[in-house]
Amino acid sequence: MAGSVARVTEISAKSDTSFEDAVRTGITRATQTLRGVTAAWVKEQEVEVTDGQISSYKVNMLITFVLE
Repeated sequence: MAGSVARVTEISAKSDTSFEDAVRTGITRATQTLRGVTAAWVKEQEVEVTDGQISSYKVNMLITFVLE
């Protein structure tokens, strides 16, 4: 039975639209650099407020990828 080793790295992503879009943006960018991405865990969510309105959505995520 072969085993595998994974690494976890933390990234931040931001969107003007929604938390879901911020997550999608972060995963899309991570997969351009990291091979073997298998999971993402949203650690924190934050909104930026300008003039009493939400102006952006930010997520901090832990990305898991399998080492080759």
